[in-house]
Formats: sequence, structure tokens, C-alpha cells
Amino acid sequence: MVQLRVNGSEHALEIEPRLTLAEALRERLGLTGTKLVCAQGACGACTVLVNGERVTSCIMLAVMADGSEITTIEGLAAPDGTPHPLQAAFVEHDALQCGFCTPGQIMSAVAFLRDNPHPSEDDIRRGMAGNLCRCAAYIGIREAIADAAERMEQPR
Repeated sequence: MVQLRVNGSEHALEIEPRLTLAEALRERLGLTGTKLVCAQGACGACTVLVNGERVTSCIMLAVMADGSEITTIEGLAAPDGTPHPLQAAFVEHDALQCGFCTPGQIMSAVAFLRDNPHPSEDDIRRGMAGNLCRCAAYIGIREAIADAAERMEQPR
């Protein structure tokens, strides 16, 4: 039995030891925002936060997250449905084309901005290097992250 606290809700899952965290989130909990693309931890589409740290959930076994606090893209919006500043900025800056990498990009950016709340463009390039976009929406992604950094400085 694995205990996961996902987006503020407790879940007890009976799983096979070989099940990845991404599979547990998608298949067992129905949280399909976490995307499975490379299954090698190379593209970042499956990025979620585990105890506040970004992880590629396609290579992390769910049993390794036992007792952890997990945040997925579905858990970012405010309880009233107001999008997180990064979610809003991604839409406003057209930082998504097909949208497949977007959840992982946003989750990675949440952790990045927590660690570097005043990033330069070079900081954003380096900090987001582990997240790939096949549509090459990188300019919009960088602009959205920079804009969200400014928004997150302002009191809400």
C-alpha cells in the first residue's frame, strides 16, 4: 500500500512495485495532465512536484513517493478556479502550440521561479533546459515565465 497526498487529497493505492509515478497519477487517479512522452526522463513532459521539488515522474517509481506531497498541473489553480499566474501567462503569451509539453513546462517553471524569483532570460533558458517542446514555442515560454515572475512578485 502506498500513501500519496496529491493536490491536497490523500490517496491509498495498492500498486505493483514497477508502476511509475506518472502511471499512478494518470491511470489510478485519473490525473491526465501529467503527460507520458519519452519514458526516459529526458523531455520533462511528465514533470510534477514531489515535496516541492520537480521530478520527472516517468522514471520515478510510485513506491518512491510513498508519504510524499505531490502537486500536478491539476492542483495549481486556486480553489475558486482562478488559474495560477504561470497558467495565465502561458495562455496570454501563446506559450503553447500543441499543448502536450505545457503541463510539464508549467510545473517545472513553478519550482524554477520558487528558487529564482527574479530570473534573467539566460536564467530561464538554463533553468528550463530539461523541458523540451516539439513545437518550438520557446520564445513564448520564456516570455510567459518572465511575465509570471513579475506577477508573482505583486501581492494578490
